[in-house]
Amino acid sequence: MRLAETTREAVQGWLMVLPACLLLAAFTHWPTVQTIVAGLHTHPVPGHPSEFDPLSNFQDMVDDPVFRQALWNNLVYAAVLIPSTMTLALLMALAVNRRLPGRGFLRLAYFTPTVLPMIAVANIWLYFYTPGYGPIGRALAPFGLGSWNWLGSASTALPAVTVIAVWKQAGFYMIFYLAALQSMPADLAEAAALEGAGRWYYFRRVVWPLLMPTTLFIFVNASIDAFRLIDQIVVLTHGGPDNATLLLLYYIYQVGFQYFDSNYAAALTMVLLGTLGAVTAVQFGVLARRVHYR
Repeated sequence: MRLAETTREAVQGWLMVLPACLLLAAFTHWPTVQTIVAGLHTHPVPGHPSEFDPLSNFQDMVDDPVFRQALWNNLVYAAVLIPSTMTLALLMALAVNRRLPGRGFLRLAYFTPTVLPMIAVANIWLYFYTPGYGPIGRALAPFGLGSWNWLGSASTALPAVTVIAVWKQAGFYMIFYLAALQSMPADLAEAAALEGAGRWYYFRRVVWPLLMPTTLFIFVNASIDAFRLIDQIVVLTHGGPDNATLLLLYYIYQVGFQYFDSNYAAALTMVLLGTLGAVTAVQFGVLARRVHYR
């Protein structure tokens, strides 16, 4: 009787999750398998059908200067975006965690960029960056930089795009830091004050170690976000000028939907997923010891 009841419960449980499993398999697992298979085949051309050649597309990547430029741009973008976003998010969380007038309004102001669509954000900043007309140009006009084309110059286009991403994402990560700060027991601060610990010492020795689990979570998500930017590039620069803002995901979009080389785009996607997987594994492997306390 007990076995029959257990079996019935198991069947009922699987039936309940079956729709979600089917959707996950149809829209996640099966496309992943298809991508891997396509990435291991050559691009079909008239008179030459696609052939199984596991190294062909990856050899093309080695010889592709545009791919190397996109990968380098993405690495530089991530190296600047991740620490900048996390630092700003933590500073904002510390600021709005205190008792101060208008704290609710300040939290709303910090979080508002997060809820705006990236297309709208990109168009807003496109106006800001307009030479001689936008607010940035007007503010810098007395210094002789009012007519500088921030998105049209190869030296400033990628930093300008990075600033937009930091502005938009920092408020989202601030929420996680703020939740972690508010979950800390109040008696920790009281005990530190009784011991004569200053604010900086208390933050460095108490607050920051307790924030490490949240920091790891934000670090992983910020790393993923740094490699999946595309809509902002479409609106602002289209990867220019001279591929200065060409990021990996936008290059995959170009190869797949503009050059119609789906197999090469699939191979590029495999590289992107492999890079994200390796970065995430290193993050968990290196930081796990500092995050979990026993």
